[in-house]
Amino acid sequence: MLSNLKPQPADKILQLMQFYREDPRETKIDLGVGVYKDATGHTPIMRAIKAAEKQLWDEETTKSYTALSGDPAFGAAMKAMVLGDSVDHARVGAIATPGGTGAVRQALELAKLVDPETTVWTSNPTWPNHVSIIKFMKLNHAEYAYFDEASCTVDFDAMMDSLKALKAGDVVLLHGCCHNPTGANLTLEQYGLVADLIAEKGATALVDIAYQGFGDGLEEDAAATRLLASKLPELLVASSCSKNFGIYRERTGCLMAISETAEQTPVTQGTLNYLNRQNYSFPPDHGARLVSMILTDEALKADWMAELEEVRLGMLGLRQQLADELKRLTNSDRFDFIARHRGMFSRIGASPEEVLKMREDFGIYMVGDSRMNIAGLNAETVPLLAAAIAKTCK
Repeated sequence: MLSNLKPQPADKILQLMQFYREDPRETKIDLGVGVYKDATGHTPIMRAIKAAEKQLWDEETTKSYTALSGDPAFGAAMKAMVLGDSVDHARVGAIATPGGTGAVRQALELAKLVDPETTVWTSNPTWPNHVSIIKFMKLNHAEYAYFDEASCTVDFDAMMDSLKALKAGDVVLLHGCCHNPTGANLTLEQYGLVADLIAEKGATALVDIAYQGFGDGLEEDAAATRLLASKLPELLVASSCSKNFGIYRERTGCLMAISETAEQTPVTQGTLNYLNRQNYSFPPDHGARLVSMILTDEALKADWMAELEEVRLGMLGLRQQLADELKRLTNSDRFDFIARHRGMFSRIGASPEEVLKMREDFGIYMVGDSRMNIAGLNAETVPLLAAAIAKTCK
């Protein structure tokens, strides 16, 4: 059997990380991998996570399984954090998953269980793993227009025109905030118009919200998802705790499925549990338990929110510094969009050839489509990046 295996295509971001490690230049800058880093290039453990882990060390008495859906306290805490009071929680089924990726995968498994011929729509561009998973599952895939390369903003008219081709039963994958890879986001009004069109077509929205708290604030970043939940009869929400709690390796995610009525929830919840059982049985608990501890403890939550705000404001500061430096170097407002983008990423409109030239000439490592991780910068490296962009990009 194994002798019949064929090599799989290399992950471009992981390959880029390898190139970076092999580069001997001291001035090299890693803007590829999608992990938050502080000014020293370190991905820290948040204070509240450390405190919760110490508390758990003292209080935990068993490592037995929780439930197929995960610890109920985690599901309840995630519903409150992501959905707020936008929808009756009695309508919401929830399962813990291995990271936000696991939540996306389980959402697509649910859609496939209902209709194996469903078509999943993703923005062009989107996080590459979205498309990879859809194709691996042999689901039908379509793209809707999203990003205008010239202005580096959302082309909303083109997006709506694309989505007019939706059919009943299709799934539309939307980014809840901090669009990956572009950093360009819909306005709340535009999300509302998208919701109206999805409802009109009889399609289902799947929200991937992986960066809540990294954009405009914890509550503000949930506003679009909550609007969709309030306007649509059904909604799937895949949420990740990797970034906003800094627990990447704990693989902590949650899939929420909102049914049209509370009476439907037991069947929805039972189906979610069934999918967990078929894929990995009981989900991991450690990260989920830390999250639920923090979100239900007033002091821990306050400290976590304060540190999360420090992270968010730090990235906004780097965005503004980069935009200002580029304006100074180019004597134009061409790159002002960088300050308006939100989240860890921006796509700056450089060609693959220009991206390669920046890597070869300046040691700037970003993904070939010119997606860069703002959190890979610090105050000292921003001028180096700005100079490379100004000298390279036409």
